[in-house]
Order: sequence, then structure tokens, then C-alpha cells
Amino acid sequence: MKYFAGAIDVQQIDRFENCPPRGTCISGGGDTGAGGASSSPRIDVHTHIAPPQYLAELDGVQLRDIGGAVTGWSLEKMIEDMDEGGTTTSVTTVTTPGFWFGDIDRMRRMVREANDYSARLVQDHPTRFGMFVALPLPDVEASLREIEYGLDQLKGDGIGLFTNYRDIWLGDPLFDPVYEELNRRKAVVYVHPDSPVCCKNLLPDIRDAAIEYGTDTARAIARTVFSGTANKYPDIKFIWSHAGGTMPFITERFTRLAQANPSLREKIPNGVLHELQKFYYDTAQASHVYAMSSLTQLVSSEQILFGTDYPFRNTKEHVEGLRECGCFDEAELRAIDYENAHRLLPRVRALS
Repeated sequence: MKYFAGAIDVQQIDRFENCPPRGTCISGGGDTGAGGASSSPRIDVHTHIAPPQYLAELDGVQLRDIGGAVTGWSLEKMIEDMDEGGTTTSVTTVTTPGFWFGDIDRMRRMVREANDYSARLVQDHPTRFGMFVALPLPDVEASLREIEYGLDQLKGDGIGLFTNYRDIWLGDPLFDPVYEELNRRKAVVYVHPDSPVCCKNLLPDIRDAAIEYGTDTARAIARTVFSGTANKYPDIKFIWSHAGGTMPFITERFTRLAQANPSLREKIPNGVLHELQKFYYDTAQASHVYAMSSLTQLVSSEQILFGTDYPFRNTKEHVEGLRECGCFDEAELRAIDYENAHRLLPRVRALS
């Protein structure tokens, strides 16, 4: 077995070395109810890991900002949550604050260590984990190298990006070489929000994640659409976190913006709705009637993927929330649970 750089706790690996697809190494999760294991797969495209090397790189303020859910992450607790919620496979990323702290060499190293760690998880538990490859943006050249390494050597399931990189949003022409390569590869690109520098800590006692993450997701979608990136690179398959953030609610503002500005219309010849409706959206922290009733007016269930935002939230409450929100029938729930992910992620489909 090849071992990648970046050590994982040996006791954790030994504990789960022979874990079967349904995770029966962990007790619990054997029922077929809304929150338990079932005979059908469930693919979670929005889960986070916390490599020890990554946490070691963060200072005290950054560790405090990401909170105890991440700093207390462990492989054992993650698999236990998957089993309790009936999740077959989790596709992982490292969450905010990401990797860019003003030092390019440090960022490149941190990204490579995180990708190697993620690949080791997949290698040791191929039916339980997938990975979205992190990139060292805004360093474009290093990101192109990491795409090749992460997808060709590590066999990542797609690419994981943030909505912005220190106030440079996805869709900015600076990143065009990256989009060109991802489009050539017909890559899946999962996007997670981050608070831009402009808008951190705006309100007392209210964490950025409560408001800004949804807003910044809408910003990144707007920039990707109105810059012409979505039209220019149609083979990139974007997955937007948290049901698209605030975007579904303000879709009319997007469409009216294009109607009023001819220069924008030239960049989206197929129209705003065409671009928004070809994207995919996950259910993380949005598995409730307020978010789903808006999202399902914009896209069909075929464009929605199951996600939980673990370890910030758990799997069981998302399973139950989707079933209780009244927005989906059983066929649509199956599509969200795994059928849509199977279309996008061939390796995961083959192992489910």
C-alpha cells in the first residue's frame, strides 16, 4: 500500500481498516428509519475533515474562529455519525479559513498536505470516503499543478474551491486558466463559502457563518454567471453549498439585472436561468422547508445533492429534515440521497 505524506492517527486507521461499506465496525445505525442505515446508498458531498497538520498551522484566533466542532474532529466520530444517519460515503474537504494567509510557499505546502491526508482516507476506506481536491488559489500556476496531482495521481473525485480568495471571487478572469483546465477535464467543482475580508465581523455577537456565508455564496454565483464564466466553461459541473445561499430568494434580481444591462446579456447568451438551473446545490444546513421550498422553485430535485456540513451539523437531522419538509416524494429523496451524486462521481458510484 502506498502511503501519502501527512500522517493520520495510526490507532484511528487500525480501528477502521476493514470497515465495510455500511460501517458495521461502529455500533448503531442498523434501522431503516429516517435517520438510520438502510439498504440504499447515501452520498454526502458536503463534509469536512481536520488534518492534524492543518490545525497545527493555524494560530489561536483562527482556531477559535473555526470552533470546537472542527478542532475536535476525529475519524471515529465522523464514521459514527455517518452510520447513525445511514451515509455510505462522505466526500471531504477542509473548510474555512482555508489555506491562504499571505504566504505562498506555506499555502502550497498546506494544500498538498491536506490533499495527501484526504487521499489516505480514501485509500484506506474507499467505500466510505471520497475527496474534493483543494487548490492553492489565488496562486494560479500552483493550482494548475495541484489539479494534475490531485486528479491524476490522487484520483480525487473533483475540486473543492471557496467562494472568494481574499476578495477575489470565483468568476474573476484572474482564474481563467484554472477554469480552462477544469472545463477540459469536465470536472466537478464543489464550492464552499468563506467570509470576504470586506465583510468580517460586521455585527456584534453574530458569527459570519450565520449571514455572510449565504450572502457570499450568492456573490460567487453572481460573479460566475455575470462574468460569463459559466457560459464560457459549460463543462464544469459546479456544486454550490447550502442550497445556493441567498441566491434562490433573489433570483428575480439576477434576471432583472441582466435585462437592464446589455453588456451583461452578451456574457450570458442563454439567459440567467439557464446558468442557474444547470448548477447543482447541496442540502447542508438547508434541509428545511424555508430553504427547500425556494430552491425547488428554481431547480428540480435532479440538481440537488445530499450534504450535511459535518462536523458543524449531523447527518441524522438532515435526513429527517428533508423527509419532513414536505418538498419531496420518495423518488426525489432517492435522487438527492445518491442518484444525482452517482451521475457526477463515477468512482463513488462504482463502489456504492
